[in-house]
Amino acid sequence: MEFFSEIEKILQLPSFEEKILESKKFFELFKENKLSFNHSYQIIKFSNPSYSNFCKVVEPKNVLRRRGFETKEKKGVLIHSITHIEFSAIDLAFDACYRFRNMPIKFYQDWIEVAEDEVRHFEKLHQLLNEVGYKYGDFPVHNSLFEASQKTQTLIERMAVVPRWLEANGLDANENIISKLKNYPNDNIAKKLIQTLYVVLEEEIPHVQKGDYWFKWCCEKNQFDIESKYFEIVNRCYKNIKPKTNINIEARKKAGFSCNEIQLLAKNKIEC
Repeated sequence: MEFFSEIEKILQLPSFEEKILESKKFFELFKENKLSFNHSYQIIKFSNPSYSNFCKVVEPKNVLRRRGFETKEKKGVLIHSITHIEFSAIDLAFDACYRFRNMPIKFYQDWIEVAEDEVRHFEKLHQLLNEVGYKYGDFPVHNSLFEASQKTQTLIERMAVVPRWLEANGLDANENIISKLKNYPNDNIAKKLIQTLYVVLEEEIPHVQKGDYWFKWCCEKNQFDIESKYFEIVNRCYKNIKPKTNINIEARKKAGFSCNEIQLLAKNKIEC
């Protein structure tokens, strides 16, 4: 079986159940070295996210948001939104493997490891969503992460934007969600979600580290200044970026960010 063609099939599967099942089979084949690499296999640019087959895709401003965690619907909306991020992250990890060719084998090993983690995160969250009484696809979703993949068709752009911007932002958001959920100490679903989010936070740091490694690899190869190139790409993809607050400084530093980068993200309104 061939590596890139198998990933292409997985990325286009019409249901999340099939994707999870086929992904697990693929991971085993990869670990057992049963996949060949045809780097000349034609690359296609996907026009729609795979979840558009079973989710209603809307503008980000139209995605349901519920403050609090008191009702079944509020629980469902929050857990569904995080579940959607993890499902999107499966596609992003696979797409990195599929789209960028003739890379060192470590590159493909890194992003298959990420995809495997994201599958596990998705399953944990989806099980919790089921406990509340919902399934993936029951609420509208946005396609911001898919759009990010569309904007970043070169390796250096992808590594800057997906792991080093979006996933790094997730390190900040994760800690913030956990803090809010602690306001519901007697809610069993809140307790389970906190436990899951701690696992996700711990495992997402190495994902950002991997993106950091390959971004810096690209910069060194092309003799780019790391910090200036990073902000050039991010500012080109995302206009009018506001100073970041509630930055998870320790997680970002572990993931490869310099103190100077963290301070620039906060517009020097934070100590590192």
